[in-house]
Amino acid sequence: MAPRILLCGDVLGRLSQLFKRVSSVSKSAGPFDALLCVGQFFPDSPEQLDEFTAYIEGGSQIPLPTYFIGDYGVAAPKFLLQASKDSANRGFMMDGFKVCHNLYWLKGSGKFPLFGLSVAYLSGRKSASVQQFGTYTEDDVDALRAIAEEPEIIDLFLTNEWPSGVTNGAAVSDIPTGASDLVGSDSTISELVQEIKPRYHIAGTKGIYYAREPYTNVDAVHITRFIGLASVGNRNKQKFIHAISPTPSSAMSSTEIAMKTTNTTLSPYTFVEKRTPPMDSTKRSSDSISESQYWRYDVSQKRQKHETGQADKMCFKFVSSGSCSRGEKCHFHHDTDAREQCKRGVCLDFLIKGKCERGPDCNYKHNLLDEGDKDPSRRSGSGSSKECWFCLSSPNVKTHLIVSIGEDYYLALAKGPLVEDHALIIPVEHRFNTLSMSSESETELSRFQNSLKSYCRGQEKEVIFFEWASLRDTHANLQAIPIPSSKAVMVEKVFNLAAEKLGFEFVAKTCSRRENSAASR
Repeated sequence: MAPRILLCGDVLGRLSQLFKRVSSVSKSAGPFDALLCVGQFFPDSPEQLDEFTAYIEGGSQIPLPTYFIGDYGVAAPKFLLQASKDSANRGFMMDGFKVCHNLYWLKGSGKFPLFGLSVAYLSGRKSASVQQFGTYTEDDVDALRAIAEEPEIIDLFLTNEWPSGVTNGAAVSDIPTGASDLVGSDSTISELVQEIKPRYHIAGTKGIYYAREPYTNVDAVHITRFIGLASVGNRNKQKFIHAISPTPSSAMSSTEIAMKTTNTTLSPYTFVEKRTPPMDSTKRSSDSISESQYWRYDVSQKRQKHETGQADKMCFKFVSSGSCSRGEKCHFHHDTDAREQCKRGVCLDFLIKGKCERGPDCNYKHNLLDEGDKDPSRRSGSGSSKECWFCLSSPNVKTHLIVSIGEDYYLALAKGPLVEDHALIIPVEHRFNTLSMSSESETELSRFQNSLKSYCRGQEKEVIFFEWASLRDTHANLQAIPIPSSKAVMVEKVFNLAAEKLGFEFVAKTCSRRENSAASR
């Protein structure tokens, strides 16, 4: 049976009014499995805080699992900081940080399964300044780009703001007043939705309801339905809650996935490209998608070797993925040097702008790598990396599995996991084993290990760390295998029995570089 999902626009802290409407809809068309909220979730004014706080503190009950991405508004930092510090919310929580019973904050960006549906989201809004809450970062956008490269079809994509240009090519009579205004629209979201190609795209912020005709996607057989929702309790009584019951794409046949309605249009973004000459930017409306969405940074001040104009603007698609569908027709620079630096884990903000506003919170390197750094054979203790699966510069590295990149190590999910959440802690440099790493890197390694331990404890699991130390030209990787906590006491016995059958025994040692390590003799 297909899941039954409720969608809601900006809540603005009006939880009583929202759940009263949820109760009404549930009686006539329910029950529903979950409620997904887009747009501002927190109150607009302090006067609404008492009502909102009553739900957060348990005085009033939230009737069904409720997820939100609009992490801004009055008192948002207070409640979200409190949720972030909760030990149960540490680790990888793509399926939501628990704020209180039945209320989950979808932080940053990510993808998670919901009753069989694949749900992707972008939390916060675009902002010129990086804030702890309420804005998204380029890291969040890049994570979604990686998700878009996966073969799985995304059923639902949640954003706070509308994609710029979504009304292009739609029936004019169906477009509500204000739908094409610049306010509440974001060209980055337009870019992302073209790459992710969700079956449903849900957004809020504009304060109006608009269900666009389905549109086709480039290089995909399925269609996308865009739904913009009004705010809870809006004066114009526009629709702020909408029910859907989509069959998960994973359970659909290829024929079902490819089905189209009679009112299906071309992609609104393709329509813009065909209608507007590439160089005629002066005639574009505020709601159209300019080619600026294909590049992120202006490199005119940093790189003088290219001509002025659009050649100075770097093609983000090429730098981030190594390819661009526009090829030679692209009006922006395909910078191979920048691509190489990007693959080595250098922060793009730092690479192009010379600085990164995220500072120490950034997960990427803030130093340019010279030719000697790029050549692994010129580094002490390092070997060839061109064919290595784990070197970030290698074309074979699976970037979609990378979780976080530090200065000396990065964390990735296993390509062929032994169990769920099987992870690897891998040196950024091509090292033969982690024991050859500098003592200064030990702090970062411990931080990665402690984060994994904390995350697994929340899942009632413990972590086994092991490494096959080698002197050969292999890239070191510290394996992290979660096991049920109830079985942790048996680990040492099982290891010793297995070693005995293979004709050797383990010797427990304590050293400065590991709390507990095992060596065979």
